[in-house]
Amino acid sequence: MRAAPTILHLDMDAFFAAVEQAAKPSLRGKPVIVGGLGPRGVVATASYEARPFGVRSAMPMAQARRLAPNAAYLVPRFAVYRTVSGQVMELLGRLSPLVEPLSLDEAFVDLEAGGAAYDAATARAVGERLRADIHAVTGVTGSVGLAGSKMLAKIASEEAKPDGLVLIEPGTERELLAPMGVRTLPGVGPATGEHLRRAGMTTVADLAEAGEDELVRLLGRAHGASLYAMALGHDDRPVVAERDAKSVSVEDTFDVDLHDRVRVRWEVERLAERCVRRLRDAGRSGRTVVLKVRRYDFSTLTRSETLRGPTDDPVVVREAAARLLDAVDTTGGVRLLGVGVSGLADYTQEDLFAQAAVGEAPAVGGSAAGTEGATGAGRTAADAPGPPAGGPVVPGGAVAPAGAVALGGTTPSGGRGPEGGADAGGGVPHTGGGVREEEGGPAPAPGASDTGAGGSGPGEGGPAPAAERRWAAGADVRHAVHGPGWVQGSGLGRVTVRFEHPGSAPGRVRTFRTDDPELEPSDPLPLVPGGQPPAPAEPPTSRSGGGAAGGGPGEGAGGRAMP
Repeated sequence: MRAAPTILHLDMDAFFAAVEQAAKPSLRGKPVIVGGLGPRGVVATASYEARPFGVRSAMPMAQARRLAPNAAYLVPRFAVYRTVSGQVMELLGRLSPLVEPLSLDEAFVDLEAGGAAYDAATARAVGERLRADIHAVTGVTGSVGLAGSKMLAKIASEEAKPDGLVLIEPGTERELLAPMGVRTLPGVGPATGEHLRRAGMTTVADLAEAGEDELVRLLGRAHGASLYAMALGHDDRPVVAERDAKSVSVEDTFDVDLHDRVRVRWEVERLAERCVRRLRDAGRSGRTVVLKVRRYDFSTLTRSETLRGPTDDPVVVREAAARLLDAVDTTGGVRLLGVGVSGLADYTQEDLFAQAAVGEAPAVGGSAAGTEGATGAGRTAADAPGPPAGGPVVPGGAVAPAGAVALGGTTPSGGRGPEGGADAGGGVPHTGGGVREEEGGPAPAPGASDTGAGGSGPGEGGPAPAAERRWAAGADVRHAVHGPGWVQGSGLGRVTVRFEHPGSAPGRVRTFRTDDPELEPSDPLPLVPGGQPPAPAEPPTSRSGGGAAGGGPGEGAGGRAMP
């Protein structure tokens, strides 16, 4: 515990939603909800305007739509958020060499280590200047907490929200903490909070009065002693600049439970490829492959296999994940799949036996005979297996016969197949696909074919049917005549675009055919004039179709439908 409030905690305000509001003038001051737009999507961030309706992070998206039907619902743009986060972290790095990022929008800073502050007055001045700099550089706001410990600095930033600064003077900790609920303290979740409530302890003052012995009796030696110290305001944890990742993982939640075993296996292999790409991007390898399966009844199974040595070979990881799947009963359906790698290292030790086995087996997704097996040395992350042969995916994860058309797809002759209807936001639902709640997935970019929504997998005879261009709600676009804008919603062969940019007034809405040749995906524009443009947009993370950007019923009617 320090004698001066020189530990700073920064927490950006409704970060994802705030970035979208900064980029889209028509959404400023209006409820904005960012997350997976499919039936099983969850809310990643809700703007402060959406919170009076009861919308909160981690809430099911379907519930959010019921509470705030006229809010703007957008797919996350993680590449943009990472760029803005990088700008914020750069500002923090100018204050001190000890910056401990907790996420894209949250970090601790040791101001004393950088000589930026040494007492309450200098710490407050640094905090106010930081808030102003963040807004000037990024166009979004953050809340700052200052205290003599990490725990108190984080509590202070919560009290400062939104867009404020709270400084806790050393010596006032117990008075400040006393009336707060026990859930305020780190490590007290719903279960521990309920356990303490049954023991008659609901405030931090109750914990301090109970004493260390009583808390140890209730919660155990380590947890009880730690909780008692925090109730007194004591926290000696240092700000740590580097945190080593312990694992790399990806997972998908599916709009419709998968029942077909072939489809489940293909999804696992695709996830393994994505996981290895992230592993290689981080310059790491791993020794233990982990498979996560959440079944139709919400029961979750985790299986792992430890290899002979660390690897970043997609074939080795893919085959290990497939072996783990063989030991899992998927009867009844699967709602979530995940693949991860742990036991990380900075080097690889090739599993020659596994790669030799790959060389003897036909490649996944190839023809039944005469297919040359790919060796581990020859396969890369780009050699991902295709979807199960035999036709497009239909609801429930089954594979349709060759020549069949999935909902929302097109017939080989170019005619429309049967429509699946619009979802709550006006988009065409993606049947049997997953909502990628974790970023990084190679979902189809606008204009690309999506094999999970009417496209054809490899191995089918004849030319693949043309797929409708997909436009994710919130994605950046540019029209040859109308200039830059963003997708407000899409479905039924139409896409609605609002033409505006961060420095403009709220723009007009127009509607086009999804295959309009003058409408193209675009890179994001800088959030502030003369600022650094965000990184190029990643493919949308939702596989649930267009979705809607909200804005109230009939808002798209002001546009013109292109013939």
